[in-house]
Amino acid sequence: MTRIIGIDASRAARSQRTGTETYSLELIKAMARQIPAGWRLRLYTPHPPQHSDWPNAADVETRIIPWPRLWTHLRLALELRQQPPTLLFVPAHVLPVYCPVPALVTVHDLGYLHYPDSHRPFDRRYLHWTTRRHCRVARHILADSQATKQDLVEHYQADPDRISVVYLGRDESLAPVTDRAIITAVKQKYGIHGDYLLYLGTLQPRKNLIRLIEAFQAACQSTQNRTLKLVIAGKKGWLFDEIFNRTKELNLAGQVVFPGYVDEADKAGLLSGAMAYVFPSLYEGFGLPVLEAMACGAPVLTSHNSSLPEVAGEAALLVDPHRVDAIAAGLEQLITDASRRQELARKGYQQIRNFSWAQSAAQVWQIIQKTINSKK
Repeated sequence: MTRIIGIDASRAARSQRTGTETYSLELIKAMARQIPAGWRLRLYTPHPPQHSDWPNAADVETRIIPWPRLWTHLRLALELRQQPPTLLFVPAHVLPVYCPVPALVTVHDLGYLHYPDSHRPFDRRYLHWTTRRHCRVARHILADSQATKQDLVEHYQADPDRISVVYLGRDESLAPVTDRAIITAVKQKYGIHGDYLLYLGTLQPRKNLIRLIEAFQAACQSTQNRTLKLVIAGKKGWLFDEIFNRTKELNLAGQVVFPGYVDEADKAGLLSGAMAYVFPSLYEGFGLPVLEAMACGAPVLTSHNSSLPEVAGEAALLVDPHRVDAIAAGLEQLITDASRRQELARKGYQQIRNFSWAQSAAQVWQIIQKTINSKK
């Protein structure tokens, strides 16, 4: 009998991707390359996939089931009732309110508990409700890191035996761009001139961008560097106006550049051209951008909290994200010490070898088979 693994692929099908969309798409693609004999994948999405490399094989079925609102809790739930798979895998947090089959759910992070002010009140309550329900209802849970697993056990009394840590993979197509003409073209496209430090991610409070901007100003003053730019690239998230306003208050409009969302095709060039990648996030369930920067040869500065030390290992400069002076000291080191930048870049190449989507998918398949055969 064929076993069908249903996957909520709604985030994976989106054209513009942040962390959870990338996770969903890359893991689904890797799982589709490893389907065991006698198994099938059934991918659910409310709209047609926006990717040319979407899995397309005899043992992969994509079901496009449009619905205007509450797609997960209404339309997907109805689909599960009418044609239930053997197991449902939800790679991005939200399990349908009605789920008649065993469920495997990924919980990426519990940042809303650690930094509640970084989330809108409704979002915070919704995340709390869904995570608590996952711990109670899901047959098994995937966590992106040991830090997330510990949070689930500590804050929701989740059974640690029902939680497996599966690290994310990395985009193995990302590599250093050595052609200076390509880097120059990318910089021109996004209005960047001269040397720059780069942040690439969503613009939201949890990313700690206001402290980064303040630390950048202090580092430039300390090193007497008036030409260095801080490029803060990515799509606007919640409360992004506060980031822009702080930049204006510090009179840094010419030195801090906001190019907006960066096309995937330009990411490697932008990372390769940066003096360093700076990511002093307040909290991360994994921190995929750290691996992307390392893959492109960018030295990395990131935080010493949550999952980031797990991901970065000894290949990044770790700082206290709550202290502007600590971030500034790290930036000063990167700005002035070329040998330290080279050392971090070299260690970064070694660190990324520990992460691959093929390895992640293999672990998930093992967990799926074990979960189906187990009792809650």
